Amino acid sequence: MMVVTERNVILQRANSGVRQILVSFGISMNETKATERKSALILAAIVAIEGTFVLLNWLNNGQKFVAYLGFSAGKSGTLWGWILALVVTVLFVALSIRLPSVRANLLRPTWLKALGLAVAVSAGILEELVFRKLLMNYLLAAGVGSLLQIVLSGLAFGAAHGIWGLMGRSVRAALGATVATGLLGAALAIVFIVSGRSLAPCIAAHFLINALIEPGLVLAVTRGEMTRAEHKLDNLSA
Repeated sequence: MMVVTERNVILQRANSGVRQILVSFGISMNETKATERKSALILAAIVAIEGTFVLLNWLNNGQKFVAYLGFSAGKSGTLWGWILALVVTVLFVALSIRLPSVRANLLRPTWLKALGLAVAVSAGILEELVFRKLLMNYLLAAGVGSLLQIVLSGLAFGAAHGIWGLMGRSVRAALGATVATGLLGAALAIVFIVSGRSLAPCIAAHFLINALIEPGLVLAVTRGEMTRAEHKLDNLSA
C-alpha cells in the first residue's frame, strides 16, 4: 500500500512539474488536452503508414531485411560512424529541449510516449532507408560526389519535414523546421558515409532522437510552440 502511495505522489509531482512548464509558456490545460488528442492522431497516422511498410518487409523476409539495414555481421558500420551518430543524437536532442513540450515529455511515461516509440521504430527505419541508403546510393551510382550526396540528402529530408511547421500555421516555423531537420539529415548523411554506407548507426541515431523528443515535438507543433519560441528570441534580441 505504501509503495502505491509513494508512486502516486511521484506521478502527481511529475504532472505538476509538467503543468508548470506549459503554463509558464502560455499553454492552458484545456489546450493541452485538445493538442494531445490531435498529436495522438498524427502519431498514429505516421505509425500506420511507415510502420506498415516496415512490418510488410519484415514479414516478407525478416532476416534479409535486417541485414539490408546493416544489422548483421560485417555490415554494421565503423567505430567512427557510431561515435558520430552518438554526437549527432546528443546535439539534436539538446537543441530540441528548448521547446517546453519536448522538455516536459522527454522521459515522461505516457500513452503518447508509447506512440512516440512506435514512430521512432518505423520512422527510424523507413526514413533512413529512403533518405540515406536509397537516395544516396542512387546518387553514387549516377556519379554524384559525396559532398553533393550529403547536401541533397539533407535538403530532401528537410523539405519532407517542413510540413511540421505548416501544421503550426506558421511559414516561419515551417522554414525553421525545414532548416533544423535539413541539418539533421545532412549530419546523418555524413554518418552514413563515415560508417561505410551502413544504415545501422543512422537508424540507431534516428531512433534515439525520436524516442526522446516524441511526442513532445508533435505536441510543440500543435501548440504553436515553435512560433512562440521565435517570438521570444525576437523579444530578447530587440
